Amino acid sequence: MAIDRVLNSDSMNEQEETFNASLRPTRFAECIGQENVKEKLSIAMAAAKKRGEPLDHILFYGPPGLGKTTLAHVIANEMNAKIKTTSGPALVKQGDVMGLLSNVNTGDILFIDEIHRLSTPVEEFIYPAMEEFRVDFTVDSGLHAKTINFPLKRFTLIGATTRAGLLSAPLRGRFGMLYHLEFYSSDELAKILIRSAKLLNLPCQDGTLELIASRSRGTPRIANRLLKRVRDYAQVKGKGKLTEDIVGSALKMEQIDELGLDELDRSFLRAIANVYNGGPAGIEALAATLGEEKDTLEDVVEPYLLQIGFVRRTKRGREITDHACKHLGIKLKERTQQEDSELF
Repeated sequence: MAIDRVLNSDSMNEQEETFNASLRPTRFAECIGQENVKEKLSIAMAAAKKRGEPLDHILFYGPPGLGKTTLAHVIANEMNAKIKTTSGPALVKQGDVMGLLSNVNTGDILFIDEIHRLSTPVEEFIYPAMEEFRVDFTVDSGLHAKTINFPLKRFTLIGATTRAGLLSAPLRGRFGMLYHLEFYSSDELAKILIRSAKLLNLPCQDGTLELIASRSRGTPRIANRLLKRVRDYAQVKGKGKLTEDIVGSALKMEQIDELGLDELDRSFLRAIANVYNGGPAGIEALAATLGEEKDTLEDVVEPYLLQIGFVRRTKRGREITDHACKHLGIKLKERTQQEDSELF
């Protein structure tokens, strides 16, 4: 059975999406972090405005919760353009794409989240739209089938993906700008939380937002989610103000330790250490051991553990590091010579 996570930066319900949208910056001046990406985008947008042209197509990739959707909306605001949003799984057939593209005007932005999940027919249908701003749309079928060449207005396609490696080379090659989003520093997350707390009219004691930031796994979405949980705890168990005691108790209740690891992270590490004696262990085997989806472990759990040096990814599988063992208080048993030889 999957473990419910407050630190899950991937999926969001409608209420949480509304909460995050209310805190989302609308201009580059309000955006914190990703300085290199913002600088490159600012130059590209300024040049496009001078030429009176739409932006080139853009692909954002990186772990979930780092601001890919936010940047797409900020770009639309900065370019004074309308944005239409959809996702890869929602575009099942060519007609779904045709309905979007036929309503796109010059300079508009089409944002496709989870673009790596586009079906092959839909992906191939988009190629001429991205390159030549036209599509060949087939109507009817059988003997009565005919292909209509439909011209499109010049638009900008912005794609977002957590799995850039799953994008086909032809699709990836049609994006003029590719940007990888990095994890945020604790200082950057603290600034984001200060802004969020002001928007929420949430009184905070000095140091409390920095404490939340340090346990947010370098991810703004998680930081804002933790802020929401801590705010609820403060209103019920305290007087509505964030204090060190309130924040500490709220995070302890959520089972989030000082490095931002939750129970699923620790279960993942303990499985490698105890079940597989430190590894190597295949991701499918770990998913079966934990009762979790393989994609959840690869997209949500592993990136941060790799970032902080708690896990090594090798050709033979995942291995736990001495740093992680020390953090969890685990001591690996010594392998026998026979056990070592069985790994190869």
